[in-house]
Amino acid sequence: MISRKNLRAAAVVLAAGTLTLTACSSGGGGGSKSSDSKGKLSDQAQVSVGTAADSQGPAKPVEGAKAGGTVKDIERDDFEHLDPAQVYSNTGSNFSQLITRGLTGYKQEGSKVTLVGDLATDAGTPSDGGKTWTFTLKDGVKWENGEAITSADVKHSMERTFAPFITQGATYVQQWLTDQDYRKAYEGPYGGKHLDNVIAQDPKTIVFKFAKPHADFNYALAMTTYGVVSEKGDTKEEYDKKPLSSGPYKIVDRVTDKTLTLERNPNWDAKTDPIRNAYPDKWNFEFGFQAIPATDKLLAADKGEDQTTMSFYASVAGDRLQKVLGDPSLKDRLVKGNSPYADYYWINNKRITNQKVREALVQAWPLQQIRQTEGGPDTGDFERSLLNPTVAGYQETDVWGKIAKPEGDPEKSKALLKEAGAENQKIVYAYNNTPKQQQVSVVIEAALKKAGFDVVMKPIDTKTWYDEIGKVDKEIDVFWGGWGADWPTGATVLPVLFDGRTIADGANNYSNFNDPEVNAEIDRIMALSDSAEQNKAWGALDKKIMEKAPAIPGIINKFYMLHGTKIGGTEYDPLGQIISPNKIFVKQ
Repeated sequence: MISRKNLRAAAVVLAAGTLTLTACSSGGGGGSKSSDSKGKLSDQAQVSVGTAADSQGPAKPVEGAKAGGTVKDIERDDFEHLDPAQVYSNTGSNFSQLITRGLTGYKQEGSKVTLVGDLATDAGTPSDGGKTWTFTLKDGVKWENGEAITSADVKHSMERTFAPFITQGATYVQQWLTDQDYRKAYEGPYGGKHLDNVIAQDPKTIVFKFAKPHADFNYALAMTTYGVVSEKGDTKEEYDKKPLSSGPYKIVDRVTDKTLTLERNPNWDAKTDPIRNAYPDKWNFEFGFQAIPATDKLLAADKGEDQTTMSFYASVAGDRLQKVLGDPSLKDRLVKGNSPYADYYWINNKRITNQKVREALVQAWPLQQIRQTEGGPDTGDFERSLLNPTVAGYQETDVWGKIAKPEGDPEKSKALLKEAGAENQKIVYAYNNTPKQQQVSVVIEAALKKAGFDVVMKPIDTKTWYDEIGKVDKEIDVFWGGWGADWPTGATVLPVLFDGRTIADGANNYSNFNDPEVNAEIDRIMALSDSAEQNKAWGALDKKIMEKAPAIPGIINKFYMLHGTKIGGTEYDPLGQIISPNKIFVKQ
């Protein structure tokens, strides 16, 4: 699964069928990515903010779809949390679409993704220069017990994210509401204290007031962490076992780590929901499927219940990929997509202080050979910038000519080293000690030596990968890492990765990049109240940072997922690197 946490993530091996961990660090030196495309970055989805009309239900019908039937979903792992405030992974967030609604959410129509009002009538109204946000709840939104969802529930949901028992989940809004260490500022609503700046103005109107502008607050609210919880139905810690549903389904049975069953929520009204079609009558989840068994089951999914079997995130096992891609009979039940996560080869700017040396590393880097070692063009395309194409404000660039010459330019690299007076520069390259990355490291070592570097290779155990690269005083010069936005704007990418004031052990500025001009521009952009202006500014800053060569963009990987012959409506979620449940139907 992919953690969306802005924390270090444990390294994992994609070839073994595990997805990367992030928020958004992605896991261990392998990569991750995809859209229902041929791998071109121009096919990547772009996100926009919708209108009140876009926020009206019901969701657009799926051609050929009918209500009814049971879907079986097979996964490797059970969902870590069901309490929305504790959910911070792509798998957990995807499942939560079935039972949890928030003020805002994403509506997908092909490659078009729109932020819309989910429980709210629109994507929110900012005022006071982006310091105040107002949302109005739709008529007819109810809990599974038939009670109306009110602004008091929304206020309570925000306040309970501060509670000590909420140990997972996003923390952006909590920090913004208190403008300090939120854990010290407030302990949640259970002791009778409440936040004055989250105002249930009337049963349908909720107002948020901040000390600073937050132009993309409505994006943050689309995170499952800020999904709405019933104030009356809140069972605190026990809520994680069986939350009260606001979505189209409700939990009727669960055996942890084995099975989970959903049936229709009769109090969900499709007319209020622009996001979910909810065609199946029932969902049966079964856990414990590793990559190869899951792939083999789905390969043979043409008999019995296997015909109506799918997986949210069980990517085709690496050992089966060429077989799958080479079988034209599987074309109609193969879902492809480009990852929303960006991969980098970080350059340690604390050790490699001469920009010409960093530029020499960029020019020497053998992207073509790395991709070939990882499986060839079918595995992904080359990054064009530091932002992923799904991030609002993305601008396709090729500052160093890597797209034109992805195999690297050793002669240009040698010239840059000579210009820097750093011929035969020593470089310590650290790599995740897995079979695949051992192969990749050989390719990288050869390219760097050919470009005039004195190379030292340093393997690191997968269990300690992010511990090691997260140290400020690490004795390594270049190393892999990945990142994905918590929501698709530059605010959860560039400040987190490249603000020099965030350098610390365990933080996410892995390259130790610190440039006063960039730091000042981050502050300026964060203070902008207009989201369109802010997004444009992130795109421009992306290029400016690229020109300083703090890191080498890597490869946007593709993902491939199979499903049964009677599963329809499979749509790749380009923000979550997963198959969305919202349009799934059983072919009658």
